[in-house]
Amino acid sequence: MFRRALLGFFVYALLGTGVFYTPGQAATGSSPSDFIRYLGEQAVAVLQQPGLTLEQREARFRELLGTGFDMNTIGRLVMGNDWRKASPEQQADYLELFNEYILRAYSARFGGYAGERLSVIAERPAGQEDVLVTTRIDRPSGPPINADWRVRVIKDQYRIIDVMVEGISMVMTQRSEFATVINKSGVDGLIEILRARNDKLGATAGR
Repeated sequence: MFRRALLGFFVYALLGTGVFYTPGQAATGSSPSDFIRYLGEQAVAVLQQPGLTLEQREARFRELLGTGFDMNTIGRLVMGNDWRKASPEQQADYLELFNEYILRAYSARFGGYAGERLSVIAERPAGQEDVLVTTRIDRPSGPPINADWRVRVIKDQYRIIDVMVEGISMVMTQRSEFATVINKSGVDGLIEILRARNDKLGATAGR
């Protein structure tokens, strides 16, 4: 559902590492750039490990979603104005299915390390709450990939709430698709589509 370049960058740079900043570090001197740089360095170490099973990749990615990204914030941003129109029950169902969809969609596509290197180029404020960390991935097999990571402090920890690859926002790309579904079939229609996709991905993973 996301652009191919976004998938490749996302997989390389932030495969679940199991090691993240502990609570409070965002408020005690570390920077958003440090956070992104650290994740990239840890990702290289993990990607160099051969022979990981799908179950192991999924477990690490699930940990990543819970620690590196604020998936509930991302889910709400993806729904945009439609979030406020949904009932509490619809919101809860949607967030659960959205988290599971992202987990299953990406964990089945992880690749190996191919010599890429992540460099942090700059950081700048983005509104009152966020910081954009600009990075570059240098690849032996192709031109560099430029990306901005939108980082926010949530409960004293840095969390990624969006990724923009070559100017294309993950949140905005997904929002466009979801808005089309909601306009046609309502929030319940989106929930059912996500449930069906999760079932399909689960069946594929079980083959």
